[in-house]
Amino acid sequence: MQSMTPAVIVSAVLCLGATGHAAMPEVTSPKRPADPLYGPPFVTCKAWVIANEQTGEILAGENQDEQRNPASITKIMTALIVLRLAEQSPDVWNETVTFTEKADKTPGSTSAVRTGESLSVRELLYGLLLPSGNDASVAFAEHFGPRLAKEEESGYDAFIRTMCETALQLGMNQTSYRNPHGLTKEGHLTTAADMIKLTRKAMEYETFRETVSTRRHLALVKSPEGGKREITWKNTNRFLDQEGYLGVKTGTTGAAGACLVSCAERRGQRLILVVLGASSSDARYVDSRNLYRWTWNEIANDSSDE
Repeated sequence: MQSMTPAVIVSAVLCLGATGHAAMPEVTSPKRPADPLYGPPFVTCKAWVIANEQTGEILAGENQDEQRNPASITKIMTALIVLRLAEQSPDVWNETVTFTEKADKTPGSTSAVRTGESLSVRELLYGLLLPSGNDASVAFAEHFGPRLAKEEESGYDAFIRTMCETALQLGMNQTSYRNPHGLTKEGHLTTAADMIKLTRKAMEYETFRETVSTRRHLALVKSPEGGKREITWKNTNRFLDQEGYLGVKTGTTGAAGACLVSCAERRGQRLILVVLGASSSDARYVDSRNLYRWTWNEIANDSSDE
């Protein structure tokens, strides 16, 4: 065994702590820079983007092209498929949708319509977009899918295919759908920027604008025996309690986090804001309000400079 010199022994002793164990030298790293006093506010969400509703111009954003789980904001596309079918044939609104057991048993948020009960397409659109009924989305897919189906394709699968094809038509190249409701499934993804394109298209329809801006709706559903019962649907979008907010859709899953697509108007100008992956339901509203306020101030400052 090689003997240590006195200098090495002293050095070894100096490296021992009070307990006799070797003391780790303190590791210091450079501090992050101080927070800037300009730019958009700090937010909890993983991705966001804000755009001019009329032109689609992106005004600001962060990670807006990053693919993420969309949760129930998926239902904007589900609604758009129905809107387009009704545009081709207005009688669609009066068609009767009868809930199957598959629709009734869909997990998650619900419209509370039961197996065998029925209601009109127009009424069910409220059940899709206000309480965010996962069951309503499946009922729509089953009802409309058969008329969209190709050979040997199930109606449900045809509806999902139509959602994907519509996304491509709108230039939503980073979006793919696997179901009509947004429950987590591999490959069911979108981006904040793609959601701007979808929401602008949906907002072109008066029926959509009217529905997503409704705070509460009373619906009548019919039982198989011909009886009727009332269901009250309350909009999950808390922004509707405040002036200037016009809808659009909430969404939350463990994989997606808290999501919110919203539309707001001030001084005659409308903006669409998409927030994906906020840390909580409350946080998505705080993030959105701060982003709107910053954007409105930026717009006001730009106008004053002209």
